[in-house]
Amino acid sequence: MEEIDLEQQEPLPVDRDGKKFRPGADRPDGDREVGCCEKFQESVSRWMLPEDARSKYLERANCCPPPIFIILISIAELSVFVYYAVWKPQKQWVTLDEGIWNSPLTYQPDKRQEAWRFISYMFVHAGVEHIVGNLLMQLLLGIPLELVHKGFEVGMVYMAGVLAGSLCSSIFDPHSALVGASGGVYALIGGYFMNAVVNFREMIPLLGVFRILAIVILVGTDFGFAFYRRFAAEESGLKVSFVAHFGGILAGMSIGYVFFSAYNQKLLKDPRFWLCIVAYVIFVLFAVLFNIFLSPAL
Repeated sequence: MEEIDLEQQEPLPVDRDGKKFRPGADRPDGDREVGCCEKFQESVSRWMLPEDARSKYLERANCCPPPIFIILISIAELSVFVYYAVWKPQKQWVTLDEGIWNSPLTYQPDKRQEAWRFISYMFVHAGVEHIVGNLLMQLLLGIPLELVHKGFEVGMVYMAGVLAGSLCSSIFDPHSALVGASGGVYALIGGYFMNAVVNFREMIPLLGVFRILAIVILVGTDFGFAFYRRFAAEESGLKVSFVAHFGGILAGMSIGYVFFSAYNQKLLKDPRFWLCIVAYVIFVLFAVLFNIFLSPAL
Protein backbone atom coordinates (compact mmCIF):
# COMPACT_ATOMS: atom_id res chain seq x y z
CA MET A 1 0.00 0.00 0.00
CA GLU A 2 1.03 3.58 -0.69
CA GLU A 3 2.15 5.42 2.42
CA ILE A 4 0.09 8.44 3.45
CA ASP A 5 1.93 11.60 4.35
CA LEU A 6 -0.07 13.13 7.19
CA GLU A 7 1.59 16.54 6.75
CA GLN A 8 0.05 16.81 3.26
CA GLN A 9 -3.48 16.15 4.41
CA GLU A 10 -6.02 18.94 4.99
CA PRO A 11 -6.29 19.82 8.67
CA LEU A 12 -9.31 18.40 10.41
CA PRO A 13 -11.98 20.93 11.45
CA VAL A 14 -11.28 20.43 15.15
CA ASP A 15 -9.36 22.40 17.74
CA ARG A 16 -6.92 21.10 20.36
CA ASP A 17 -9.72 19.95 22.64
CA GLY A 18 -11.20 17.75 19.94
CA LYS A 19 -14.22 20.00 19.41
CA LYS A 20 -15.46 20.93 15.96
CA PHE A 21 -15.03 24.47 14.75
CA ARG A 22 -18.20 26.54 14.83
CA PRO A 23 -19.35 27.98 11.48
CA GLY A 24 -17.74 31.39 10.95
CA ALA A 25 -15.76 31.24 14.22
CA ASP A 26 -12.49 29.75 15.52
CA ARG A 27 -11.39 28.90 11.99
CA PRO A 28 -7.95 29.37 10.52
CA ASP A 29 -7.36 32.87 9.19
CA GLY A 30 -7.71 31.78 5.57
CA ASP A 31 -11.18 30.31 6.15
CA ARG A 32 -12.54 32.98 8.49
CA GLU A 33 -15.47 34.99 7.24
CA VAL A 34 -14.87 38.72 6.96
CA GLY A 35 -17.12 40.71 9.30
CA CYS A 36 -18.92 43.99 8.60
CA CYS A 37 -16.41 45.99 10.62
CA GLU A 38 -13.50 44.56 8.65
CA LYS A 39 -15.22 45.24 5.33
CA PHE A 40 -15.86 48.81 6.43
CA GLN A 41 -12.24 49.24 7.52
CA GLU A 42 -11.04 47.91 4.17
CA SER A 43 -13.24 50.42 2.33
CA VAL A 44 -11.98 53.20 4.59
CA SER A 45 -8.37 52.26 3.85
CA ARG A 46 -9.02 52.49 0.09
CA TRP A 47 -10.45 55.98 0.43
CA MET A 48 -8.01 57.37 2.98
CA LEU A 49 -4.61 55.74 2.41
CA PRO A 50 -2.19 55.03 -0.43
CA GLU A 51 -1.67 51.38 -1.27
CA ASP A 52 1.65 50.94 0.57
CA ALA A 53 0.08 51.98 3.91
CA ARG A 54 -3.15 49.94 3.77
CA SER A 55 -1.73 46.65 5.00
CA LYS A 56 -0.23 48.29 8.10
CA TYR A 57 -3.54 49.96 8.86
CA LEU A 58 -5.62 46.80 8.37
CA GLU A 59 -3.34 44.81 10.68
CA ARG A 60 -4.39 46.93 13.66
CA ALA A 61 -7.71 48.37 12.46
CA ASN A 62 -10.51 48.28 15.01
CA CYS A 63 -13.92 49.91 15.22
CA CYS A 64 -13.44 50.35 18.97
CA PRO A 65 -13.00 52.96 20.25
CA PRO A 66 -15.22 54.96 17.87
CA PRO A 67 -14.13 58.33 16.47
CA ILE A 68 -14.76 60.23 19.70
CA PHE A 69 -13.58 63.73 18.76
CA ILE A 70 -15.63 64.29 15.63
CA ILE A 71 -18.75 62.78 17.23
CA LEU A 72 -18.48 64.88 20.41
CA ILE A 73 -17.80 68.13 18.54
CA SER A 74 -20.78 67.45 16.27
CA ILE A 75 -23.06 66.79 19.25
CA ALA A 76 -21.89 70.02 20.89
CA GLU A 77 -22.58 72.07 17.76
CA LEU A 78 -26.00 70.50 17.31
CA SER A 79 -26.86 71.11 20.98
CA VAL A 80 -26.03 74.82 20.73
CA PHE A 81 -28.11 75.10 17.56
CA VAL A 82 -31.10 73.43 19.24
CA TYR A 83 -30.72 75.74 22.24
CA TYR A 84 -30.98 78.88 20.13
CA ALA A 85 -33.49 77.55 17.62
CA VAL A 86 -35.94 75.83 20.00
CA TRP A 87 -35.48 76.83 23.61
CA LYS A 88 -34.71 80.47 22.93
CA PRO A 89 -37.55 82.51 21.39
CA GLN A 90 -35.70 83.16 18.12
CA LYS A 91 -36.64 82.65 14.47
CA GLN A 92 -33.32 81.05 13.68
CA TRP A 93 -34.38 78.10 11.56
CA VAL A 94 -33.81 79.72 8.19
CA THR A 95 -31.51 82.69 8.65
CA LEU A 96 -29.42 84.55 11.20
CA ASP A 97 -31.51 86.17 13.93
CA GLU A 98 -30.81 88.78 16.59
CA GLY A 99 -30.44 86.13 19.31
CA ILE A 100 -27.52 84.55 17.46
CA TRP A 101 -26.00 87.97 16.77
CA ASN A 102 -26.01 88.74 20.49
CA SER A 103 -24.70 85.32 21.52
CA PRO A 104 -21.55 85.33 23.71
CA LEU A 105 -20.18 82.65 21.38
CA THR A 106 -20.39 84.57 18.09
CA TYR A 107 -17.24 86.27 16.83
CA GLN A 108 -17.86 89.99 16.51
CA PRO A 109 -15.22 92.52 15.43
CA ASP A 110 -16.10 95.01 18.17
CA LYS A 111 -15.65 92.32 20.86
CA ARG A 112 -12.28 90.94 19.79
CA GLN A 113 -10.91 91.43 23.31
CA GLU A 114 -13.07 88.46 24.36
CA ALA A 115 -10.53 86.03 23.00
CA TRP A 116 -12.67 82.89 23.37
CA ARG A 117 -14.87 84.13 20.52
CA PHE A 118 -12.06 83.29 18.04
CA ILE A 119 -12.82 79.62 18.85
CA SER A 120 -16.38 79.53 20.22
CA TYR A 121 -17.95 80.88 17.02
CA MET A 122 -17.78 77.35 15.61
CA PHE A 123 -20.67 76.26 17.87
CA VAL A 124 -23.13 78.84 16.47
CA HIS A 125 -24.77 78.41 13.06
CA ALA A 126 -26.84 80.74 10.90
CA GLY A 127 -29.66 78.37 10.09
CA VAL A 128 -30.74 74.83 9.20
CA GLU A 129 -28.91 74.61 5.87
CA HIS A 130 -25.77 75.96 7.54
CA ILE A 131 -25.54 73.43 10.35
CA VAL A 132 -26.80 70.49 8.26
CA GLY A 133 -24.15 71.17 5.62
CA ASN A 134 -21.34 71.44 8.16
CA LEU A 135 -22.41 68.38 10.14
CA LEU A 136 -22.78 66.22 7.02
CA MET A 137 -19.37 67.19 5.68
CA GLN A 138 -17.48 66.80 8.95
CA LEU A 139 -19.13 63.47 9.81
CA LEU A 140 -18.74 61.95 6.33
CA LEU A 141 -15.09 62.95 6.17
CA GLY A 142 -14.12 63.22 9.83
CA ILE A 143 -15.23 59.74 10.92
CA PRO A 144 -13.11 57.86 8.31
CA LEU A 145 -10.17 60.19 8.96
CA GLU A 146 -10.36 59.57 12.70
CA LEU A 147 -10.62 55.80 12.17
CA VAL A 148 -7.38 55.87 10.19
CA HIS A 149 -5.57 58.59 12.13
CA LYS A 150 -5.70 59.36 15.83
CA GLY A 151 -8.41 61.55 17.29
CA PHE A 152 -5.68 63.89 18.52
CA GLU A 153 -4.42 64.47 14.98
CA VAL A 154 -7.90 65.07 13.55
CA GLY A 155 -8.70 67.36 16.48
CA MET A 156 -5.51 69.37 15.96
CA VAL A 157 -6.25 69.87 12.27
CA TYR A 158 -9.89 70.77 12.96
CA MET A 159 -9.07 73.32 15.68
CA ALA A 160 -6.21 74.77 13.62
CA GLY A 161 -8.74 75.41 10.86
CA VAL A 162 -11.21 77.02 13.28
CA LEU A 163 -8.59 79.43 14.65
CA ALA A 164 -7.13 80.17 11.21
CA GLY A 165 -10.64 80.92 9.94
CA SER A 166 -11.43 83.53 12.58
CA LEU A 167 -8.00 85.14 12.36
CA CYS A 168 -8.19 85.38 8.57
CA SER A 169 -11.66 86.90 8.86
CA SER A 170 -10.41 89.46 11.38
CA ILE A 171 -7.68 90.55 8.94
CA PHE A 172 -9.35 90.39 5.52
CA ASP A 173 -12.98 91.07 6.48
CA PRO A 174 -12.53 92.96 9.75
CA HIS A 175 -16.02 94.49 9.97
CA SER A 176 -17.96 91.22 9.67
CA ALA A 177 -19.20 88.77 12.28
CA LEU A 178 -18.46 85.06 12.09
CA VAL A 179 -20.47 81.93 12.92
CA GLY A 180 -20.23 78.26 11.99
CA ALA A 181 -17.70 75.42 11.98
CA SER A 182 -16.71 75.90 8.34
CA GLY A 183 -13.09 76.68 9.27
CA GLY A 184 -12.66 73.27 10.93
CA VAL A 185 -14.61 71.43 8.23
CA TYR A 186 -12.55 73.02 5.47
CA ALA A 187 -9.34 72.11 7.29
CA LEU A 188 -10.34 68.43 7.09
CA ILE A 189 -11.30 68.86 3.43
CA GLY A 190 -8.02 70.63 2.61
CA GLY A 191 -5.91 67.94 4.26
CA TYR A 192 -7.77 65.12 2.54
CA PHE A 193 -7.72 66.92 -0.81
CA MET A 194 -3.94 67.33 -0.73
CA ASN A 195 -3.49 63.71 0.29
CA ALA A 196 -5.73 62.56 -2.60
CA VAL A 197 -3.84 64.73 -5.12
CA VAL A 198 -0.31 63.84 -4.02
CA ASN A 199 -1.07 60.10 -3.71
CA PHE A 200 -3.32 60.06 -6.78
CA ARG A 201 -1.76 57.00 -8.44
CA GLU A 202 -1.62 54.95 -5.23
CA MET A 203 -5.23 55.70 -4.18
CA ILE A 204 -6.93 54.05 -7.21
CA PRO A 205 -6.96 56.61 -10.06
CA LEU A 206 -10.64 56.21 -10.98
CA LEU A 207 -11.72 56.77 -7.38
CA GLY A 208 -9.16 59.57 -7.17
CA VAL A 209 -10.90 61.45 -9.98
CA PHE A 210 -14.26 60.95 -8.26
CA ARG A 211 -12.83 62.13 -4.92
CA ILE A 212 -11.37 65.30 -6.38
CA LEU A 213 -14.52 66.14 -8.36
CA ALA A 214 -16.73 65.51 -5.31
CA ILE A 215 -14.58 67.84 -3.18
CA VAL A 216 -14.62 70.57 -5.84
CA ILE A 217 -18.43 70.37 -6.18
CA LEU A 218 -18.98 70.33 -2.41
CA VAL A 219 -16.62 73.22 -1.81
CA GLY A 220 -18.08 75.24 -4.67
CA THR A 221 -21.64 74.75 -3.43
CA ASP A 222 -20.78 75.67 0.14
CA PHE A 223 -18.84 78.73 -0.99
CA GLY A 224 -21.95 79.79 -2.90
CA PHE A 225 -24.06 79.66 0.26
CA ALA A 226 -21.34 81.51 2.17
CA PHE A 227 -21.23 84.32 -0.39
CA TYR A 228 -25.00 84.56 -0.26
CA ARG A 229 -25.04 84.81 3.54
CA ARG A 230 -22.33 87.46 3.42
CA PHE A 231 -23.80 89.82 0.83
CA ALA A 232 -27.54 89.12 1.15
CA ALA A 233 -27.37 90.11 4.82
CA GLU A 234 -26.00 93.57 4.10
CA GLU A 235 -29.47 95.08 4.00
CA SER A 236 -30.17 93.97 7.58
CA GLY A 237 -26.72 95.08 8.76
CA LEU A 238 -25.73 91.56 9.88
CA LYS A 239 -22.72 90.75 7.72
CA VAL A 240 -21.42 87.22 8.20
CA SER A 241 -17.90 86.65 6.88
CA PHE A 242 -17.02 83.85 4.47
CA VAL A 243 -13.24 84.32 4.78
CA ALA A 244 -13.05 81.56 7.41
CA HIS A 245 -13.49 79.07 4.57
CA PHE A 246 -10.22 80.25 2.99
CA GLY A 247 -8.37 80.22 6.32
CA GLY A 248 -9.61 76.73 7.13
CA ILE A 249 -8.74 75.20 3.78
CA LEU A 250 -5.24 76.75 3.83
CA ALA A 251 -4.67 75.31 7.30
CA GLY A 252 -5.84 71.92 6.04
CA MET A 253 -3.67 72.01 2.92
CA SER A 254 -0.60 72.62 5.10
CA ILE A 255 -0.96 71.18 8.60
CA GLY A 256 -3.73 68.77 7.61
CA TYR A 257 -1.76 67.39 4.71
CA VAL A 258 1.27 66.69 6.92
CA PHE A 259 -0.84 64.90 9.55
CA PHE A 260 -2.91 62.86 7.10
CA SER A 261 -0.13 61.90 4.67
CA ALA A 262 2.31 60.74 7.36
CA TYR A 263 0.48 57.58 8.43
CA ASN A 264 2.42 55.40 10.88
CA GLN A 265 5.38 57.80 10.81
CA LYS A 266 7.01 59.96 13.46
CA LEU A 267 6.03 63.53 12.70
CA LEU A 268 8.74 65.00 14.93
CA LYS A 269 11.35 63.72 12.48
CA ASP A 270 9.51 65.09 9.44
CA PRO A 271 10.84 68.54 8.34
CA ARG A 272 7.47 69.27 6.67
CA PHE A 273 5.83 69.10 10.08
CA TRP A 274 8.11 71.71 11.61
CA LEU A 275 7.87 73.94 8.54
CA CYS A 276 4.06 73.95 8.75
CA ILE A 277 4.02 74.44 12.52
CA VAL A 278 6.46 77.36 12.38
CA ALA A 279 4.52 78.97 9.51
CA TYR A 280 1.25 78.57 11.40
CA VAL A 281 2.68 80.06 14.62
CA ILE A 282 4.07 83.04 12.69
CA PHE A 283 0.65 83.61 11.09
CA VAL A 284 -1.10 83.45 14.48
CA LEU A 285 1.36 85.92 16.04
CA PHE A 286 0.97 88.31 13.11
CA ALA A 287 -2.84 88.08 13.30
CA VAL A 288 -2.83 88.74 17.05
CA LEU A 289 -0.60 91.81 16.67
CA PHE A 290 -2.71 93.02 13.75
CA ASN A 291 -5.88 92.80 15.85
CA ILE A 292 -4.25 94.65 18.73
CA PHE A 293 -2.56 97.50 16.86
CA LEU A 294 -3.66 97.73 13.21
CA SER A 295 -7.23 96.49 12.79
CA PRO A 296 -9.61 99.02 11.12
CA ALA A 297 -12.30 97.70 13.45
CA LEU A 298 -10.57 99.38 16.43
